Amino acid sequence: MKKAIFPLLLVLAAISTAFAPVGSGYTVGDTATDFNLKNVDGTMVSLAGIKDAKGYIVVFTCNHCPYAKAYEDRIIELHKKYAPLGYPVVAINPNDKDVQPADSFDKMVERANMKSYPFAYLYDETQEIARTYGATRTPHVYLLDAKRVVRYIGAIDDNSEEPSEVKEKYLESAIDALRAGKDVSVKETKAIGCSIKWKKA
Repeated sequence: MKKAIFPLLLVLAAISTAFAPVGSGYTVGDTATDFNLKNVDGTMVSLAGIKDAKGYIVVFTCNHCPYAKAYEDRIIELHKKYAPLGYPVVAINPNDKDVQPADSFDKMVERANMKSYPFAYLYDETQEIARTYGATRTPHVYLLDAKRVVRYIGAIDDNSEEPSEVKEKYLESAIDALRAGKDVSVKETKAIGCSIKWKKA
C-alpha cells in the first residue's frame, strides 16, 4: 500500500508545481541570506547566531507531508551526526497555515515535542525565506558552508520510501566533501516531496 501511495503523491506534487511562485532562487555558488525566524521554543534563530558552525544544513520541511514524515528520523540522525562536527540542521517550515492548518506554529511545537527534535525548527510565516532560497518542496535541502555559500541543493538521498534501500546519500557525501576540503561532486539533485503551500493571493 505504501509503495502504491508514493507514485500518486509524486504525480500530485508535479501538478501542484505549476502553482508555485515564479523565481529561481539560489544556485550552487550563491551566498545565501541569513534570516531571523521564530523557533518552536519561542526564541528567534539566525545562522549567524549559531556558535562554532562550519556550515549549515538548511532543510525546508513541514509537519503534514508524507515525504517530510518519511525523512523526519533521517533528518534527526543527520543533526546528531553532523552538529557535533559543526554542521547543524536548521529546519524551516514554509507552509501557509491557512492553506494547510496542520502546519501552523502550534502544530509545529507539538510535532517537535513529540519527536524530540534536537535541532531548530523555524517558522517562515511570511514565506520570504523560502522564496528567496527558491525552495519548492518539503523536504528541500540547502547545504551552506561557513560563509553561507550554497554548496549543495536538492534531496537528502535517493530513496524517500525505504531508508534501508538508500544507495546514494547525496547530502552526507556533500558534507563529507566539505569537511575534507574537497569539491562537492554531486552539487544538485531534484528535491522529492510535497509542494510548498503558498499563500493564496
